[in-house]
Amino acid sequence: MTIIQVCIGSACHLKGSYNVINRLQNIIREKKLDSQITVKAAFCLGECTKAVSVKVNDKAIQSLNEEGVESFLNAILAEEGV
Repeated sequence: MTIIQVCIGSACHLKGSYNVINRLQNIIREKKLDSQITVKAAFCLGECTKAVSVKVNDKAIQSLNEEGVESFLNAILAEEGV
């Protein structure tokens, strides 16, 4: 199971974290990956300057915006072998 945590703290919220979450969830549903990938909201991942901060499993925190969600998810799928 791949877990994607998306920060919903103040800085990330202002930068569109809910749009990122919604886009991730929509793509995951479209690709029928619900049983393999879980998207969770997280309160502050400690990287406010990287807003929207996203963490996959226990890997380094990355910056993500709504436009980059699909390529981000494709990279995760390739890396995780999902």
